[in-house]
Amino acid sequence: MQERILILDFGSQFTQLIARRVREARVYCEIHPYDMSLAAIRAWDPRGIILSGGPSSVYDADAPTVDPGLFALGLPILGICYGLGLMAHLLGGRVGKAERREYGRAQVQIREAIGPLLPFGADGAAEEVWMSHGDRIESMPDGFRVLASSANSPWAAIGDPVRDLYGVQFHLEVAHTPRGAEMLTAFVRGVCGCTGDWTMHSYVDTAVAAIRAQVGKGRVIAALSGGVDSAVAAVLIYRAIGDQLICIFVDNGLLRFGEAEKVATVFRNYFQIPLRVVDARQRFLDALAGVTDPEKKRKAIGNLFIEIFEEESKRLEGVDFLAQGTLYPDVIESISFKGPSATIKSHHNVGGLPERMHLELVEPLRELFKDEVRELGRELGMPEEVVGRQPFPGPGLAIRCLGAVDEQRLEVLRRADRIVMEEIREAGLYDRLWQAFAVLLPVRSVGVMGDARTYEEAIALRAVESADGMTADWAHIPYEVLGRISTRIINEVAGINRVVYDISSKPPATIEWE
Repeated sequence: MQERILILDFGSQFTQLIARRVREARVYCEIHPYDMSLAAIRAWDPRGIILSGGPSSVYDADAPTVDPGLFALGLPILGICYGLGLMAHLLGGRVGKAERREYGRAQVQIREAIGPLLPFGADGAAEEVWMSHGDRIESMPDGFRVLASSANSPWAAIGDPVRDLYGVQFHLEVAHTPRGAEMLTAFVRGVCGCTGDWTMHSYVDTAVAAIRAQVGKGRVIAALSGGVDSAVAAVLIYRAIGDQLICIFVDNGLLRFGEAEKVATVFRNYFQIPLRVVDARQRFLDALAGVTDPEKKRKAIGNLFIEIFEEESKRLEGVDFLAQGTLYPDVIESISFKGPSATIKSHHNVGGLPERMHLELVEPLRELFKDEVRELGRELGMPEEVVGRQPFPGPGLAIRCLGAVDEQRLEVLRRADRIVMEEIREAGLYDRLWQAFAVLLPVRSVGVMGDARTYEEAIALRAVESADGMTADWAHIPYEVLGRISTRIINEVAGINRVVYDISSKPPATIEWE
């Protein structure tokens, strides 16, 4: 049985980061709803449990809670923020409103370096952490000891080492808690006893076996987009079932400059995987005509994708499965099926699936984060040119072309985006950035070109740095690089007279504008 950690989600927007940090410790984990039954938890057989944070107070009328029997299962448990308050509340401690709410960076004093605080060694050390709470522990349950305190939270971390129950008031999963990853590793490896057997090397065998068991002797069509996710999914599935897989690349007219030709060349010549190319450019433009709402764009694109794949499957014998490169963040951001976290936006390969779809989905990457997918691709022997590509959204340029989508505006965006890529690569920044791209804004402004007045659209530049796409910081690109990009776009792309740079991070913004 694979070692694994269960994360119960109470609605924190950081829950995904907990999972990412646990995976970084090479321990498999999954996020499930806070109300998962004790019977289901026993059946899932985790080595330990993490209770996430959340926006509620334990005393709210509709506060999410767990069966108190959870703490009698004999499993190590770590509560984070709301998870700490809930554990203390259910075990007989007292939780109350803090004298003042505590948000942002704070210093905690280590009182006893045990459990998740073991990496801090000597007691009395001061450590920087990230707080985000309005409640605090006012009295500990029986058996617990204070492990750390802050100026506003006398019990900022508590623990019962006999029962292996621990809680921290701060968010150790975020990058703003510098040694938070060490704390989570200490919990899952030290307290829970996991050895760290979650690797992409081991995942290949597990995934191949699962694909073969699901598909049997059936045939699979794979949706190739040219991006990392669909490419890795296709190569993994091909390893599992060989020529039972047929890849279909739909040229939807929403791709970057020269991308359709590149995808066909790479998959036919390098991977030697059966590939069909479908020219559906006009169909997608027709489906998007007059559509400006971003969610309606995504739904329209997703519906048409499935319609085309259904048509292609009917031309082939015995096709019962559709493969997609769906990732864990796609699922989390689209559907709150693993807890009450807020839905941010739908993804074409998750929220956009119509009910009429007659193909069963094969999604071997559904529980992986982007960097794990890249690692998996390298494990499969894929070239860096493919696995190192920056993420590109499934709906393509349609969601980077704000407002109406037509061939003329798409061509403007393609040319601007090509310039961004050329200059980012020339500056040696491509591999450092998570994503860099152009966004065409439906905003016209007055300019002067050749002593004449212009009234044209604007391009927004977006470049971010991130480890997993769940959070991101805007990239501090040198001014001279931004200057070259701006000058080239205005000089070389007709219809643009203004370039702006987006300096918002995720959160509060998302990486894509739509």
